[in-house]
This record gives sequence, structure tokens and C-alpha cells, in this order.
Amino acid sequence: MPQPRPEVLDFLRTRRSRSARTLSAPAPDRTEIEGLLEAAARSPDHGMLVPWRFLVLSGDALQRLARAVEARGRALDKPEGDIEKARANFANAPLIVAVVVSPKPSRKIPLLEQTLSAGAVCLSLLNAALASGWGANWITGWPAHDRGFLDLLGCGAEEFVAGFVHIGTETVVPAERERPDIAAITDWVSA
Repeated sequence: MPQPRPEVLDFLRTRRSRSARTLSAPAPDRTEIEGLLEAAARSPDHGMLVPWRFLVLSGDALQRLARAVEARGRALDKPEGDIEKARANFANAPLIVAVVVSPKPSRKIPLLEQTLSAGAVCLSLLNAALASGWGANWITGWPAHDRGFLDLLGCGAEEFVAGFVHIGTETVVPAERERPDIAAITDWVSA
């Protein structure tokens, strides 16, 4: 017989990411982050490959990466607005956990499944942070896939970022937004 956890379902039905632009210090300390990472690592992982890893970015590292993403954006001739948005994502963040897709050789588990596992880790980390009372947001953007920027992060040749999960203190509670019409996106197949 199922053992319902209505408080968990209520959280999932009402959860709402916080805009990264509205997060401020303080951020979780190392012990708190380790607990959030432990929760995130309980995500589905077909084959138990652990095809992801974490980069916890804070303090001076965020300022260094803000300058690096700005320089990289100019080198790529990105539009000024895209450069500034990416720079601000690093410069103004109290803390970011980069979830890095780190594929493992496998004849049974394709890259797509390994990447989906990393996406599940991003969502689990986001939800763990929100459930712990922190504000959090999952962002990607062009730096997540730009080889030059990934090299600056210390990513290997086959690695890329599934998400930059921003975590900090919420300063603005976001308004509720329209959600998908479940009936419009669901087909019931029974035969």
C-alpha cells in the first residue's frame, strides 16, 4: 500500500524558482551545500555511472568568471545584451553550483541518458535548495556550451554544463505564473 507524503506533493505542486537576478547573500555555507549536493546526487542514474560532477563557485571565482565570460563573449562577437546578461549572471551571484555533464564510456548507457541524468541532478539540486528555504534558479545560456568558456571552468573535452544552479537568499517572491494545461498535453493510452 502506498505511503503518501502530502507535504512533499504540496511542495512539488507549488514550488517556484526564484529569479537569479533577485538572489543575494548570504548563500548556504559549505556544510549546507554538501547536504544539498547529497540530495541532488540521489537522482536517477541508469547504470550507476555518475555521469556528472559539481563545481561550487563563489567569491572571487565568480568575479573572475564574470570577466572571463565577458571577454569570451566579445571574442565570439556575441550581442552586447547577451554578453552583459552572462557577465551579470556570474558577477551578481552569491553562489553557483555548475552541474557538469561528465560522460562515462558505456556500451549500454548512451550519452543522451547520461545527459538526462545530469538534468535530473539540476532539478533535484534546485528543489533541495528551495525546500531548504533558499532562493534558487537553474540557468544555462551560451557559456554552458561554449568550449572556450568550458575550458576556463576546467571541463574536459567531452564535458559541458547541464546547468548553473544559482543559490542564495530570496529578496523577491515571484508572482505565480500560468502553468501548462495538463489535459492539452496528456494522452491516455491503455490498449
